[in-house]
Amino acid sequence: MDEKTMVNDILNGTKEELKTYQGVITETDNMQLRSTIQQIRNECESFQYELYRVAQSKGYYKPAEQATPQQVTQVKTELEQ
Repeated sequence: MDEKTMVNDILNGTKEELKTYQGVITETDNMQLRSTIQQIRNECESFQYELYRVAQSKGYYKPAEQATPQQVTQVKTELEQ
């Protein structure tokens, strides 16, 4: 397995892990546990962003094109309705 494949696999796995943490956080009543999981999620997000920057710098990951101001306005309008 080449480096690009491994980096993208880790990025995808981290993305799924973040979704799981978010789900657990929203369903946790114990504030101490909730705080601990939030801290773990924050660390995971930091790791994901650092790895994303490495992947982007090496050309392994191409982000989607930025939305135009018109597209942003359209989505905002639709969500406000």
